[in-house]
Amino acid sequence: MSDVLDTLFRTILERQAHPTPNSYTARLLASGGDEILKKVGEEAVEVILAGKGQGDERLISETADLLYHVLVLLAARGLTLEDVEAELVRRRR
Repeated sequence: MSDVLDTLFRTILERQAHPTPNSYTARLLASGGDEILKKVGEEAVEVILAGKGQGDERLISETADLLYHVLVLLAARGLTLEDVEAELVRRRR
């Protein structure tokens, strides 16, 4: 799983460094922090709704959307998956 997230995060960073006009990721990053936060909030609500009875496939799909948008937020803030992993390790102790 981590390989998939790492690859996705690298792609997001690539779109950030070299934006292309047809890239949703590049447009989202260019829109700024408030728009990215709005998308994270929307996706979080969709995960909650899916978890309340829309079925497992819908929950999986919405969770994937949420993870993607959280990764975009991390990239926009100059943070990494390693930063999050370090925090999770710290909490385990």
